[in-house]
Amino acid sequence: MSLFKPSRRDLLTMAAAMPALTLPAQIKAANLAAPAGGNPGHFSFTLGEAKMTVVSDGHLETPAGGLGVNADPEDVQAFLRRHFLSDTTNFGHTNHVLIELGAAKVLVDVGSGNRFLETAGRLMENLEAAGIDPSEVTHVVVTHAHPDHIWGIRDDFDEAIFPDAQYFIGAAEHAFWMQDGLASSVPAEMQQFVVGAQNSITVDGAEWVLVRDGQEITPGIRVIDTPGHTPGHMAVVVESEGQQMIAVGDALNHAYMNFAHPDWFNGFDMDGMQTVDTRKRLLDMAATDQMAVLGYHFPFPGVGHVMKSGDAYRFVPATWRW
Repeated sequence: MSLFKPSRRDLLTMAAAMPALTLPAQIKAANLAAPAGGNPGHFSFTLGEAKMTVVSDGHLETPAGGLGVNADPEDVQAFLRRHFLSDTTNFGHTNHVLIELGAAKVLVDVGSGNRFLETAGRLMENLEAAGIDPSEVTHVVVTHAHPDHIWGIRDDFDEAIFPDAQYFIGAAEHAFWMQDGLASSVPAEMQQFVVGAQNSITVDGAEWVLVRDGQEITPGIRVIDTPGHTPGHMAVVVESEGQQMIAVGDALNHAYMNFAHPDWFNGFDMDGMQTVDTRKRLLDMAATDQMAVLGYHFPFPGVGHVMKSGDAYRFVPATWRW
């Protein structure tokens, strides 16, 4: 019997074949489930002199069929599977940011409260867990009046939950939702959204400042127009010591799809093509100027950078420091 003496090339060939020989033919992605005790719902970092705390309101689960509605559904489902995401359920985090700059403490959006989905409404408890006293919030900026961004404005007594804060919303956003007869003129599935937005905007204890593109909330913090997802959607720009970050709200609402396919829009974007135009402008601005971005529905804590990749982009999560 001859003795087999493999050459170096034989060894390399066998090594390359080993995974196919030893692993099952079809491998399922690892199921990374939540721990029994839960995880912290807050995370802090700095941007120049600004202290930033991302505070979660929980998460939303919506049908994945609402993603990329102007694309081939098979392409959308294949994209989701390649990114280890469900092709039936869209899982979105809800990342608020509290910006502390100078004497100001500015909160972006107020969450769902107990009026929307059961998986959300955790903002107040997570603010407390982060050591943030709600009574010290000086400014509240609402990017737009969808349920998960504004319905949490009312407490159980139907009064503003941050009674000592100044409230800001885009003038165009306010004008849209407060139109006379709007609830009766929209499709049935939108009527509850309209009523909820109007009840939130008219809450006792909130005097609204209506803002426009480029207007400053407080030194170092301004709003910019980002329409499409809603008619008057706005994003919040923070600048300190030459560094900038954009809290994009829902102008970018998917950390993978919006970057790889910025021309795909979603069923919950009220003006799809305007959403695409806004998204491309934001992505180009963030990539060119090396601005950080915070995505409201990105995987928590949702902060990173935008990298140009051919005709598309990539979201690059920030490297955190402890």
